[in-house]
Amino acid sequence: MADAHRREWAFVLAATARVAGDLDLAEECVQDAYVSALEAWSQQGVPRNPGAWLTTAARRRAIDLLRRDTTLRRKLPLLVEPDEPAAQEGSTVIPDDRLRLVFTCCHPALAREAQVALTLRLVCGLSTAEIAQAFLVPEPTMAARVTRAKKKISAARIAYRVPGAAELPDRLDAVLTVVHLLYTTGHTAPDGDGLVRADLVDRAVGLARMLGGLMPDEPEVRGLLALILLTDARRMTRCAPDGRLLLLDEQDRSQWDRPTIDEGIRLVRGALRGCPGRFALQAAIAALHAQAPSYQATDWPKIVRLYDLLGRAWPSPVVALNRAVAVAMADGPAAGLAELDDLERDGRLAGYRYLPAARADLLRRLGRADEAVEAYRAALELTANHAERQFLASRLAQVRGD
Repeated sequence: MADAHRREWAFVLAATARVAGDLDLAEECVQDAYVSALEAWSQQGVPRNPGAWLTTAARRRAIDLLRRDTTLRRKLPLLVEPDEPAAQEGSTVIPDDRLRLVFTCCHPALAREAQVALTLRLVCGLSTAEIAQAFLVPEPTMAARVTRAKKKISAARIAYRVPGAAELPDRLDAVLTVVHLLYTTGHTAPDGDGLVRADLVDRAVGLARMLGGLMPDEPEVRGLLALILLTDARRMTRCAPDGRLLLLDEQDRSQWDRPTIDEGIRLVRGALRGCPGRFALQAAIAALHAQAPSYQATDWPKIVRLYDLLGRAWPSPVVALNRAVAVAMADGPAAGLAELDDLERDGRLAGYRYLPAARADLLRRLGRADEAVEAYRAALELTANHAERQFLASRLAQVRGD
């Protein structure tokens, strides 16, 4: 059942939304279908095509609920496929159900953050807690945003309608953000035993490739695909055979996926033409890491300059944190620590586990053991991923001399 949820949710939701004409109702019906499947499959076994079974059950539930509505005659047109030109065009232009639903959920009537959060929750299956971590906000705040977005869809009577080709550019940045956050959540899972959630990573890679096929001339589409490919090329070297987390300077670069890196670098070259955006610049940074013969031999001054450009294109405290780490490599740990001190006073990264972790590492390198111990403890308190916790605990023990 868990496997069916991971693989089939987006497909089933998309098919049900076409019948329901309402994303909130569609979500309810899909959830009911999964509940029904738990009982039916435990008695009859898992069907040959779980997605088709779930889709049929969810669509029937949606039709039943609409039929019970006293406004059946008003709802009746929603029981058939929409035949407006824009809907037909959108269905043709976006041939994949999953990507079609992502574009559909990123509706311009909603605020950008609401578009992204709602899509991650409905289509990608992320929990509210995972989305909150991605946005660096408390979980109750994110829950309220998702609820408000659903209420606005209902109150404004925003029907499920696949956007046409002319509408895609206005929704593209939100769609790219969804895919990027989906990938980063899978790349390092916020909690759990494993460092990586392969199901989320593979879904993000698939969506990024579909976007590349749909809009191949968009520089930011190329940039996002390049960023994901260049980062994912290191996946198999990020943990030792015993599950121990390996940082970039410890990874066996001969085991990186070189064909994928070559593809990513080709995409970066195309993405950097003109005025590069945030995904193209992040991809350029990833390309420098991928091409460096070693961690120490990386062109750190150039990476700092790229982070300067990225900070102007996409002002973000996380970008500033990553830049500080690069500054520490280019100009020494004291210079990087000074920038981290500024970020800590800024306060926007309060509760973000990588800030105290970065501080701890720089304090360790500077020989300030007592302060490093406190920073490692602070990072541990904020970290729920088992592999990351093991790494931090080992570094803490090393600094304490245990």
